[in-house]
Amino acid sequence: MKIPGNAAKFRWFGLISIVALLAALATLYPAARGNRVYAWQEKEAPRPNAGDQATSLNDQTDLNVTVYNSNIALIRDVRNLALPSGTFRLKFMDIAATVNPATVHFRSLNEPDKLGVIEQNYEYDLLEPAKLLHKYVGKEVTLVRSYQENGTTKREEIKATLLSDNNGPVWRIGSDIVTGVYSESYRFPEVPPNLYERPTLLMSLENSGARKQQVEASYLANNLSWSADYVLTVARDDKNADLDGWVTVVNNSGTAFHNARLQLVAGELNRLPQAPGVRGDVAREMVMSKAAPTQFQQEAFSEYHLYSLGRKTSVEDKETKQISLLQGSGVPVEKIFIVNGQSYYYRNQQNPGAPLKDPVMVYYKFKNEEKAGLGIPLPAGNVRVYQKDSKGGILFAGEDHIDHTPKDENVNIHIGNAFDVVAEHKQTDYKRIDTHTWEMEFEITLRNHKDAPVTVQVNEPIGGDWEMLASTYKYTKTAAFAAQFIVPVAKDGTAVLKYRIRARW
Repeated sequence: MKIPGNAAKFRWFGLISIVALLAALATLYPAARGNRVYAWQEKEAPRPNAGDQATSLNDQTDLNVTVYNSNIALIRDVRNLALPSGTFRLKFMDIAATVNPATVHFRSLNEPDKLGVIEQNYEYDLLEPAKLLHKYVGKEVTLVRSYQENGTTKREEIKATLLSDNNGPVWRIGSDIVTGVYSESYRFPEVPPNLYERPTLLMSLENSGARKQQVEASYLANNLSWSADYVLTVARDDKNADLDGWVTVVNNSGTAFHNARLQLVAGELNRLPQAPGVRGDVAREMVMSKAAPTQFQQEAFSEYHLYSLGRKTSVEDKETKQISLLQGSGVPVEKIFIVNGQSYYYRNQQNPGAPLKDPVMVYYKFKNEEKAGLGIPLPAGNVRVYQKDSKGGILFAGEDHIDHTPKDENVNIHIGNAFDVVAEHKQTDYKRIDTHTWEMEFEITLRNHKDAPVTVQVNEPIGGDWEMLASTYKYTKTAAFAAQFIVPVAKDGTAVLKYRIRARW
């Protein structure tokens, strides 16, 4: 619409009084613009034209997502395409936003020797308001605002040239230079080159084969990870437990994976140092699949273990998904009380003659074997322990982290320290025999305030070339510098372990 000169100026420059208020909105634009080049100085590759080929998820026939426990995943994307002969460009869309372009491998599955890649670009300068405005520096834009006249809302449009977009726009309107956010919205004639609505691989291909091709694009993407979580529910008598294993997959890659074959790799993968990147958002959604036995098939892969889900699944962007890994019922467990002595002598410097207290650590131990309903390699993860109280309610009893555990190996879970079992250490004798020989005697007092007997494993460090002269309980030399005692303690009772050693240095 045509606006009379004086009226237009009156209305437009009436906005100057609020420019200061709106100028705060300029912080919405990227701050680091000092090194940018104006649009008429930019040398940009031509934007793909209408003749370029494009492929999206509509062409996808198969998708395989292999997630490693080091925050990366291998994506294998298979699509059926109709491609022209000769040289052309292909926009491969709907890929992970965190793709590592150096890892992209594109090939034809039916005629690999006749479809080749001449050049490929990863386009990640995504279309967004601030970038779109900055691309129009030096160009004309239509400014749009609303105003009230006689109780009616009307809209005005005016042509303006964007002179600069450094820390806020600078406009030329007629013969005037105006700063600030000067309108409610902007109208652009077209999308500039090299702005894409989503991450895209832009490939130059040469096809000397058939028009119909089945192609596969594989690449590594960051911000995809998985971990294992376990729940150990121990029976009231501490004799057996149920173990449920869950796989937790976290997707912060910037794209969703629908109807995908999911594989997980467990092991210590050697990787080169990674350049620092932006952390993904915290997952906003937790999806738990229904528990089902043998959902994952396990196999050895190189020096790792591969877990393949026996069905297809979908993982949305910004989603945390849990899938059942294993279920073991009636797994035999053993509750162990452990006291570890220290490498220094048991002298109480603050209270001479008084013993020193050491924590009595509590562990649950079970074997990862098939006859216990387990027997598959257990990926490293967190184990949370629950136990029933006297009324049958389930209570949280502690948690620990386990490393990768092969089959037929023992699993030890530290749940905390005993409340009702007390251990006190004291050195009761120290005698020099000759220049290099000493005799020492130690006393460990164990008091059990529980209403059931317990057995405590006492591990004592012993230095030098030593021999045991006497002990009130049988010992085992577990290492060159260590001895272990198994001490039973009656309910509401006390047991005293005394041992004397001779050592040479």
